[in-house]
Amino acid sequence: MDPCPFLRITIADLAVMVPANRSLTSSVSLDCNIKLKGFPTQVSTINAFSKQYLVLENKIHASFNLNKTDIEKTNARGKTCCLKIEICAPKSMGIGCGYYTGGRILGSVFVELDLKGLESKGNRGVVIKNGWVLVGVAKVHLNVKVEPDPRFVFQFDGEPECSPQVFQVNGNVKQPVFTCKFSFKNAGDWNSISRSSLSEGSTSKSCFNCWTADNETRRKERKGWLVTIHDLSGSPIAAASMVTPFVPSQGSNRVSRSNPGAWLILRPDQDTWKPWGRLQAWLEISGKLGYRFEIIPDGANDVITLVNSTISTKNGGKFSIDISNVAIPMASAHSSFDFSSVSGSWLDFGSSGSWGQILYRGFVMSSTVKGDGKCSKPEVVVGAQHVSCSEDAAAFVALAAAMDLSMDACRSFCQTLRKELRQSDQV
Repeated sequence: MDPCPFLRITIADLAVMVPANRSLTSSVSLDCNIKLKGFPTQVSTINAFSKQYLVLENKIHASFNLNKTDIEKTNARGKTCCLKIEICAPKSMGIGCGYYTGGRILGSVFVELDLKGLESKGNRGVVIKNGWVLVGVAKVHLNVKVEPDPRFVFQFDGEPECSPQVFQVNGNVKQPVFTCKFSFKNAGDWNSISRSSLSEGSTSKSCFNCWTADNETRRKERKGWLVTIHDLSGSPIAAASMVTPFVPSQGSNRVSRSNPGAWLILRPDQDTWKPWGRLQAWLEISGKLGYRFEIIPDGANDVITLVNSTISTKNGGKFSIDISNVAIPMASAHSSFDFSSVSGSWLDFGSSGSWGQILYRGFVMSSTVKGDGKCSKPEVVVGAQHVSCSEDAAAFVALAAAMDLSMDACRSFCQTLRKELRQSDQV
């Protein structure tokens, strides 16, 4: 099935140049509110310079992602939609028509966006505006671009712990592509698990041995959770293995940031598994679910953090990886790349290794996460540029399942988990 049409609007290279009679010896930070009807306001910080000190920063300050429904709604209005960029001056800064108290708007830039037909123009982007705009007596530089950004959409048919099917969705068409299997295992020996032992037809429990510990300790640990993603033939093509137990911090009933639980996201490597990424999760003092996802490059000494954020445990939210300003090389399932050869910027790949690797840039993926106690059927969206085979997509689906299950793993240890998530004597 083909990917779904999406449009990505990026706002980049924002800067303010003040008039000559308002000379600044250094840059001054300004607040910037970037608005598009129907989407949450995005906030960024930009710099104001005098002309002689002007430096344009190559940075994406905001991006908006429009799915097919968003595009159709916009086009149905028969009008262009309008992007609004508000520049707010800090307290007592003399720019524009006078001195402003903190948070007051210095001026606004309006950019009309005509989106008709853009989603069907292949990989070509359209620059809507690139240059300077007069705002009062100051000038604002901006670069606004709209480009097609096709994405694959996957939908769990049930909660991950209930071993549901996973469908690929395109408009009103749904077709099964994966199955998700939840089970328990010894998190310490994931590397010894053969792919054949995890096939759908297997009923062996030999690789799901429980941890040996006294009952009291086991009641205070959530561990050994395993999610495997299978293709329609029953072959496992991705997995998420809980390798660090979720345990309460001393004197409390919550998993703390200082001692998070962790999952390894695994990809097939001949007859065994190779770690592709690590997801850590914990419960913040504020009650939000904190998380960090890192990729584990071949040959690299260190992991690379792609996202570090929080999600409301009450209302849920969206787990999202969006690399706006960095391109990170990662070998696909059919290529290799020696990360130990990389020096300097991640954009400087060096001369060795295969150039067939995928680059993580722009929108990578997102998945929905429901709030505590709510039925969760994650929707997973993956940028088409990051999928070259079914194993690529399955790895993101496994990551989404691990993120969803982390909401349960981080619940207070005063609460009892649903039966599907409990071994016989665990909470």
